[in-house]
Amino acid sequence: MRLGVISDIHANLPALEAVLAEIDDADVDEIWSLGDVVGYGADPDACAEAVAGRCTLSLVGNHDLGFLDALDLSSFSPAAADAVRWTQRTAASETLAYLRGLEPLDESREAAAYHASPRDPVWEYVLWPEQAEECMAVQAERVSLVGHSHLALHFGKVDGRVRAEAADADASLDISEGRWLLNPGSVGQPRDRDPRAAWLELDTQAWHATWRRVPYDIDRAVEAIVAAELPEQLGRRLYSGQ
Repeated sequence: MRLGVISDIHANLPALEAVLAEIDDADVDEIWSLGDVVGYGADPDACAEAVAGRCTLSLVGNHDLGFLDALDLSSFSPAAADAVRWTQRTAASETLAYLRGLEPLDESREAAAYHASPRDPVWEYVLWPEQAEECMAVQAERVSLVGHSHLALHFGKVDGRVRAEAADADASLDISEGRWLLNPGSVGQPRDRDPRAAWLELDTQAWHATWRRVPYDIDRAVEAIVAAELPEQLGRRLYSGQ
């Protein structure tokens, strides 16, 4: 099966539209979303509607859970908490109902999927090889997918050694042997100094992964944030990808 894997949309509709258009051109079989549909950005309802209509698998992320009042907002940065409160005031009931029906992990498919990590699907940022190795030991499948960090990267354990690498645009990887933990990067708020929206193309028959980056109309996303009177830094950071 050929998958388009997306994560951390964060209510950035222009970025999501650009990614979905490229995924359509790639002619994948299914789209999987690893969570954080809302938060930071100004279009939670349109993004939730698109994910609900397009994604075969959809997870809930920590910002989604904050919106649902399932997490204490004291654990969020001030700007993130402000964005969650704005979303709570403005989002449609359909968005609330959709996100309320999701879980932060799915271990029922050929690749296991977690919003954050296999051992803490809500909060853990997987950033280091030693940490990834511990996660690989408990993941449900040989290959797992994670989001949350907004960084396009991969960890692989082949022949007993764990290697970690950032995944640049069009980076291609044979994952047919060993254990792997793959992060597609963020659709709506990349933090690897590449402002383009990120997604992962994954072939679970050939076990081959390719990271993709898509330019989108950042001005439009920032204008929506400004119009919504959300914290201005949430828009500014989109230009630098950090």
